[in-house]
Amino acid sequence: MNNSFWLMLLTDLLALAIGIYVGRKLLYKAFSKREQEAEEKAATILKNAEIQAETIRKDRILEAKEKYLQLKSEFEKDSNQKKNILLQNENKLKQREQQLNQMLEQNKRRETELEQQRNTLNQQIEAANKRKEEADKRREEADRMKAQQVEQLEKIANLTAEQAREQLIDALKAEAESRASSYVKNIVEEAKLTATKEAKKVVIETIQRTAAEHAIENCVSVFNIESDDIKGKVIGREGRNIRALEAATGVEIIVDDTPEAIIISGFDPVRREIARLSLHRLVQDGRIHPARIEEVVAKTRKNIEDEIVEIGERTVIDLGIHGLHPELIKMVGRMRFRSSYGQNLLQHSREVAKLCATMAAELGLNAKLAKRAGLLHDIGKVWHEEAELPHAILGMEMAKKYKEHPEVCNAIGAHHDEIEMTTMISPIVQVCDAISGSRPGARREMMESYIKRLKELEELAMNFNGVTKCYAIQAGRELRVMVDADHVTDDRANALSFEISQKIEKEMQYPGQIKVTVIREMRSVAYAK
Repeated sequence: MNNSFWLMLLTDLLALAIGIYVGRKLLYKAFSKREQEAEEKAATILKNAEIQAETIRKDRILEAKEKYLQLKSEFEKDSNQKKNILLQNENKLKQREQQLNQMLEQNKRRETELEQQRNTLNQQIEAANKRKEEADKRREEADRMKAQQVEQLEKIANLTAEQAREQLIDALKAEAESRASSYVKNIVEEAKLTATKEAKKVVIETIQRTAAEHAIENCVSVFNIESDDIKGKVIGREGRNIRALEAATGVEIIVDDTPEAIIISGFDPVRREIARLSLHRLVQDGRIHPARIEEVVAKTRKNIEDEIVEIGERTVIDLGIHGLHPELIKMVGRMRFRSSYGQNLLQHSREVAKLCATMAAELGLNAKLAKRAGLLHDIGKVWHEEAELPHAILGMEMAKKYKEHPEVCNAIGAHHDEIEMTTMISPIVQVCDAISGSRPGARREMMESYIKRLKELEELAMNFNGVTKCYAIQAGRELRVMVDADHVTDDRANALSFEISQKIEKEMQYPGQIKVTVIREMRSVAYAK
């Protein structure tokens, strides 16, 4: 048993020794393998590092070469610039030297000329001195002869020279007083003859100035802006935007030093309203150029026509008038933008309609027909085409055309006694029209004649062949005529402005002068499909 124990112990020890030996061998191999792998990895890292270092070295060399080339290029450029500057300075110095040489030569010539002039002046002075001596001798001789003549005259007249002078002065004084009194008498008589004429001239000039102030007051709209920077956009490059806006709307746009405001001037309130709304849209949009201006003006004109219809419908609804023809409703809306002797035509017609209804009701007549006739009595003033008929007759014809009641038609035609009154409503309309227009401050006669003159001015120019549009601006002092470029040449445009001006001189009466401007614009339009 003891032997087996020791044998087992010896076996275990031997196995342990063998295990330790094998373990050490295995560990040694593992360590050797790791060491080899580490060496290989280190060699790989070293090789990669060498490759990267070589790459970095090459990049640094390339960067250095590029930097060198760049510095060389800059140096050469700088050198060339300095060289050019030196050459320019050298040329300037040469030019200055030449100029100085020329100036020196000119100075030498001038000195020579001055020397010659000095010699000539000396000769002239010597000659003048000689002439002066001769003149002094002659004067002394003339004085002696004059003294001898005076002595002879005194002996002949038995008067001294002083006494003769006093007698001559008295005679001249009496003659001057006589002539002066005759001149004063003539002046007084002429003043009496021309006093009435001059007084009339003063009164007329005063009336004209007052009329001009009223015209400006009624023919100007103010468009308010947020800042004065917008004025530059409205004017545009070289004024093309403002010219396009004036040509499209037929008004005058005044951009001056008035803070935060643009003035719109024109006798036609519809044109002024179109221009004002167009400016508002353009300023809000921010895109202001001629093509956009024409587009916005066309849209605004269409919107104004729609607004006219809306105003007409609202007016007839407010007055309780039913069954009115759509064209008549549109004309009632147009009254909003027309005036009669400075009084708004729509407001005037509404007043007349209400007065007619009240008066007819008091008299026991048909108040609805009277109100209808009162609203339509001035409808002839807003007819879009100019006619030779009076506005009362024109309004009556329009009412007949759109099937209005005969009593209404007669009241419209007879409210200025153009035709005979056949109904009781007619005198009511006439009286109410006078009542509305006779209110203090309601009307200004000069305003109506002023607008009539401007319309006649535009109509006169429209009668010429080739004229497409015509606008009177600047209170009638300028007439702008748009012509068709296909039918009117540049030479014909020049002749046309002269012909229009001559016709205005022959057929119209106006204060001051009228500038006629003919505008011919050629446009070529094509569409890409």
